Amino acid sequence: MKNQLSNHHFNSKKSRLINQPLVLFSFILILFGSVLTRLFWLQLIQGSYYKELSDQNRIRLIAIPPIRGRLLDRNSKVLVSNRLSYSLSIQPRLITAETWIKLRNDLSSLLNLSKESLDVAYKKGLREKSLRIILARDLTKENVLRFKEQEVNLKGSQINEELVRSYPFGSLAAHSFGYTQLITPKEYSLLSGQGYEINDRIGRTGLEASYEPHLRGEWGGEMLEVDSMGVVQRSLGFKLPTSGKDLSLTIDLRLQLAAERALKDKSAGAIVALDPRTGAIRAMASRPTFEPNFFTQPRTSQKEYDDIFLSKNLPLLSRALNAYDPGSTWKVVTGMAGMESGKFPPTAQLHTAPCIQYGGHCFPEHNKKGFGILGYEDAFRVSSNTFFYQIGVGSGSSALYKAARSLGFDQLTGIELESEESPGLVGNEEWADLGRGWAKPGETPWLPEDIASASIGQSVVQVTPLQLARAYSVFANGGYLVTPHFVDGDIKWTSTKYRRKVAIQESTLQTIRNGLRQVVQRGTGMRINYNLPSLPPVAGKTGTAEDSSGGEDHAWFVCFAPYDAPEIVIVAFAQNTPGGGSVHALPMARQVLEIWNLIRETEP
Repeated sequence: MKNQLSNHHFNSKKSRLINQPLVLFSFILILFGSVLTRLFWLQLIQGSYYKELSDQNRIRLIAIPPIRGRLLDRNSKVLVSNRLSYSLSIQPRLITAETWIKLRNDLSSLLNLSKESLDVAYKKGLREKSLRIILARDLTKENVLRFKEQEVNLKGSQINEELVRSYPFGSLAAHSFGYTQLITPKEYSLLSGQGYEINDRIGRTGLEASYEPHLRGEWGGEMLEVDSMGVVQRSLGFKLPTSGKDLSLTIDLRLQLAAERALKDKSAGAIVALDPRTGAIRAMASRPTFEPNFFTQPRTSQKEYDDIFLSKNLPLLSRALNAYDPGSTWKVVTGMAGMESGKFPPTAQLHTAPCIQYGGHCFPEHNKKGFGILGYEDAFRVSSNTFFYQIGVGSGSSALYKAARSLGFDQLTGIELESEESPGLVGNEEWADLGRGWAKPGETPWLPEDIASASIGQSVVQVTPLQLARAYSVFANGGYLVTPHFVDGDIKWTSTKYRRKVAIQESTLQTIRNGLRQVVQRGTGMRINYNLPSLPPVAGKTGTAEDSSGGEDHAWFVCFAPYDAPEIVIVAFAQNTPGGGSVHALPMARQVLEIWNLIRETEP
């Protein structure tokens, strides 16, 4: 038994001695296998990634932004340009949490920047995983010089030159020009493949957005080799940026300035001036307005943002492209519907009255008495409501809607600012049966009161100042619906694609034109000629509209000149400005007409 135990112990010990090299060999095999697997992973699978990291440690890419194209008026006057700005940035991959504290303190002391603002920018950049974090913008030249003197001690940080948008005329045509803004992380993820950089600027609204590809250009840059201290050793390559293209607009700076001045004493409103022959916009102003340079400022407070984006005055809303009750300026549509339907020919004579009953309401004449028996021309001249109630109701909503559509209402105009434009509204029976946009189908039938209101541009009719200018161009140019535009480019705007013949009889066209001329000669628009003896013959229409949203009355005036061969149509609109179109809107249009006539007289 003792010998058996001794033999078992001996055999066990012998087995361990025999297996020891095998265990050691297995361990070494596993160890080398792990090393080889790791080498395979690092060199073959992840080789390109780590090579890129290695290159980044010795190669620095300096991006050079393109020069954004300028906006020019029709006479090549600069309306929007660029200015040089300096920003302070860091590359977070070159900075640790410990070195950041020292760098932050040094930058704060050197450039007089608060540590808190630097920390906020740094942490925001880390959260967004930015390759380059902008710490401060719009540095003074003095700060730039200070940084350059100490740059060797500020490893990981650098000064960048930026070109930011400059609007030398401030808020002039702000809604038309729009503004640029830093690209958002979400936009960058979508647009990086198109050449956008993480700290790029992009056209946000207006023409800046509509013509972004034309204006922006392409980035350039330089590849630099640096040593471990970040000191540049040599240039490895250089690519010049491609500048964006300038954009020549149809706007005339002189008329635009006149339109802006005409709006200055109004709390809200718009002016549109366009060439009725081609649709070229000569001026478009809106009030209240905003300062586009605000969006290029380095630092803005929450209050400043709230004053623009949350203001009840809606300064970012273009009144020229928003829809309102047109009042009596709409009567050209009703007149056209009456004549084109055949129910009220150009020779029609109607008895006007203090008011006419439709449904449960007696719709009044604006003078509370009536004007006796009138034809079209005199009805336009005195702006009789009861005359046009009878025309609109007698013609029917289908005829009225057909005329409105023919003149470009209840649809977009085709202008480049399509995303910011309202199509307006022309109510009709189908629209009412479908619920008027807020009720269930069948709950809001078309009423006699609706067609009466629609006949004089109230309640169920909403149009934009631009739509109104386009519609009146039809009566100015002999029956063509033009496409409003800011840029002529290589487009033939008088082609049938952009200038469509309206189905309107010559007798209808001439009757309405005669009526609009009578408005200015002997009617509600006579004041347009006061103290302007050299002004060529003008035709036009005043309008006073109840605000269907509950505010005070709107004031309108539309005109075109010269009467025989019109070159300009002007729409003046004063929002919630009671007192009448002839009192408030007409003088606005008159100021623009005066400058237009002065230009016409002094230029060949």
